Amino acid sequence: MKLLILPLLAITLSSCSGTSAPAQRTQRKVVQAAANINVSELGRRIWANECAGSVEGLVSWNTGESFPSLGIGHFIWYPAGVREAFDESFPKFIAYARSQGVQVPAMFNGAAPWPNRAAFYADRSGRAETMRRWLAANTELQTRFIILRSRAALPAMARASRQPQAIVARYKALAATTQGMYCLVDYVNFKGEGLKAEERYNGQGWGLLQVLEEMKGVPQGRAATAEFSRAAAAVMRRRVANAPAARGEQRWLAGWLNRCATYR
Repeated sequence: MKLLILPLLAITLSSCSGTSAPAQRTQRKVVQAAANINVSELGRRIWANECAGSVEGLVSWNTGESFPSLGIGHFIWYPAGVREAFDESFPKFIAYARSQGVQVPAMFNGAAPWPNRAAFYADRSGRAETMRRWLAANTELQTRFIILRSRAALPAMARASRQPQAIVARYKALAATTQGMYCLVDYVNFKGEGLKAEERYNGQGWGLLQVLEEMKGVPQGRAATAEFSRAAAAVMRRRVANAPAARGEQRWLAGWLNRCATYR
């Protein structure tokens, strides 16, 4: 079992991302309050959810998307000339890997090497397989990056909420255990942070911020993850109730609730 030692890593990510001094102080407080996290177990669960635990899933290109997704967290990597509203996280992960002294293949420099999905599937160079091997060998590094990205988002979520102290307290309670950290990072992969104004139905969002706001009190340990699971399911039901009828989101609700049940 490998355990995560966080303070130095958090400071490194802050300095690389240009985080403000107040935000850095908030991150350090959260990190210092956190217990050791089983990185291997957490990474395995993220990999299972995002890639079905397969090596092939570590480099993929989903139908209808204009970019490939890489790694256990399906980090976005834009081709040259492509820019969308989604955060381009793969170059940030590569910068983080280098900051940790990890040797990174040159093929990860710059933009994604395929201009579109058709070119990705037509590529017979073996480039994607080489990428998959490197990513499979560095799953714990990816898990650390995912954890630190989650913590770096906490100040923005607190600022966006009418109950910032409760948001920070609930986040800290969850971040103190492996299962709780799984709740935090998996939900962001699942439904986002809840900070974007366009991700609303009837003015109500469905991201991590809204789940933390939906939670009652500040439970600890297993009670915290059980309450997170309940709150996440409530937010999903509210999203479906608010969704335009033409979207037919009721068809997805059972699967969404099953995923929320894993947070217990």
